[in-house]
Amino acid sequence: MMRNMAARGLGRSTRFRFWLRAGLSALGFMLGVLVLPSAVTAADSSRRPNIVVILGDDLGYADLGAFGSEIRTPNMDSLAKQGVRFTNFYTNPTCSPTRATLLSGVDTHRNGLGNMDEWTAPNQRGAVGYEGHLNERVATLPQLLNDAGYHTYMVGKWHLGKTPDQIPRARGFERDFSLLDGAGSYWDMTNMTSASPLSVFTEDGRYLKELPKDYYATQTYTDKLIRFIDANRGDGKPFFAYVAHQAPHDPFHLPADWRNRYAGVCEKGWDAVRKARLNRQIELGIMPPGTKLAERMWFVPDPIVLAPEKRAVLAKKMELYAGMVENLDHHVGRLIEHLKQIGEYDNTIFIVFGDNGAEGTDLAESIAGTPGTRDALHFATKWPNNKPENWGDPGSYVGYGPMWAQVSMTPFSQYKGWVAEGGIRNALVVSGPIIRRPAGSINHGVMHVADIMPTLLEVAGATYPAKTAAGQQLPPLIGKSWGPMLAGREESPRTARDYLGWEIFGNRAVRQGDWKIRWQYKPFGKGDWELFNLANDPAERSNLAKEHPEKLRHMKALWNDYVKANNVILPSRSPFETLEFKLPPRVPDDEGYPPLIYKQQFEPPKDMSADSEPNQGHSNAERDTYKDN
Repeated sequence: MMRNMAARGLGRSTRFRFWLRAGLSALGFMLGVLVLPSAVTAADSSRRPNIVVILGDDLGYADLGAFGSEIRTPNMDSLAKQGVRFTNFYTNPTCSPTRATLLSGVDTHRNGLGNMDEWTAPNQRGAVGYEGHLNERVATLPQLLNDAGYHTYMVGKWHLGKTPDQIPRARGFERDFSLLDGAGSYWDMTNMTSASPLSVFTEDGRYLKELPKDYYATQTYTDKLIRFIDANRGDGKPFFAYVAHQAPHDPFHLPADWRNRYAGVCEKGWDAVRKARLNRQIELGIMPPGTKLAERMWFVPDPIVLAPEKRAVLAKKMELYAGMVENLDHHVGRLIEHLKQIGEYDNTIFIVFGDNGAEGTDLAESIAGTPGTRDALHFATKWPNNKPENWGDPGSYVGYGPMWAQVSMTPFSQYKGWVAEGGIRNALVVSGPIIRRPAGSINHGVMHVADIMPTLLEVAGATYPAKTAAGQQLPPLIGKSWGPMLAGREESPRTARDYLGWEIFGNRAVRQGDWKIRWQYKPFGKGDWELFNLANDPAERSNLAKEHPEKLRHMKALWNDYVKANNVILPSRSPFETLEFKLPPRVPDDEGYPPLIYKQQFEPPKDMSADSEPNQGHSNAERDTYKDN
């Protein structure tokens, strides 16, 4: 029934009747407003706050100035200064699963993204929870907020389904301008594969035949959202805006005047930049004193040993990425400034974070790296503009690789697609009228993207129904409201007994309190469970499985509980199943090894240096004898 309703666009009266029969009465709504915690009712209850969720695509933990970056992000930093930074916030390891959890409040293995649509394994096909799109068995945040009296807007990347019953308009957004695919050009409709050569966009529920003139993704998304907001100004209703930017996901496309703002900044290499970011994180209080960096990936070279030209080319990739992040911040600033001009800024909640770890995989190589394939031909014809001087232009494709992804995820291990901290921990900023903690403060409570839905329903005075109108049971929300924590009454929404679980591509993890176990494919993992104490070792350098077998058994029992509760089907195939045979054998990252390539030219003491004296020890006849012999 929900699918049929979605196909009709979830008209206002239909939505109301649906949720009314599901148990949301006008009386219940009013009572919900009256009993909200003080963190929520701090805003005038007669004028509920606007809500803006800003999602950076593959934005790294350490990419904002407020989290230790050298990249200039004054607008998002200003939100951090007025609000709160959270250092223990978790998403899922990849993009569409995070987005599905954000919008449903339900675990990925139940909301349709038990695996990414692009990588659904043979044994997962047709299984409930593995549809590859946000399924009809969940209620969505925009649907519930719309029924609670909010305008609902979306701009940016959707990646949760393309058919008419799956697009943003069908899942509760009144207005949208959306890229339905997972990636693509920032300049036009060029997509990634020969089977799907054109990206698909919708605007207000209609599929677009062409993009606006002068289209540039980050700018156009911001322009559209401002117009959506202005179109309904003055009607007295608050709005929910889901700003799912494509930036800074590769390809690194940006206007010419943004491309050289960090020229030369990164030529000192990834190790030096990563160390500098960690030092700033410790100074800011993001990381505790004594925090160590995760090991440099064993297949990534020490930049010191590279030739200057090679190091400069690799540095340019990071410099382009930095320009992407600063440009993203610029357009966030445009939205902030507009809300100030129309008098809505002070009554707006901002939630800012990245959807997963930074991208360390070369997507172009993984898609089109085999000569003679149709995708290799597609890239050669549609993405041919790849000389360094053309990077950023239409038709160019550049990412920045594992070395710089580790910089973005300072100080953590690994990156997107993996369940190490570098794949799942993200920087989070929350600001606005619900905050009752000191401005600019930092919180270390354990949080999860699934928490956003119950938090925002509480803010809006909305209720999560138990069943659909057809009587189908809705899955329970797995998140915890941040209301008491944002009010300053708690330090974390979770107790020591609560745990979080993850699984994607067969990689899996559980965190409870300070302890974490993870199982990952070789060579990023061991093909077995590892145990870490994140309080002492956030970089996951020390596997404690042998030292604490009882803790390991306890954590594995939690994993089994997570599997049963969330319909986890481990995949029969994985994108990482052959990775062990493609990468060099894993070895430790011992600084300065081997000494051979680091030993500097020996300089003898000056007082022991001398010029060679002329060789006068032999006659000409003797020298001739030596030659003859």
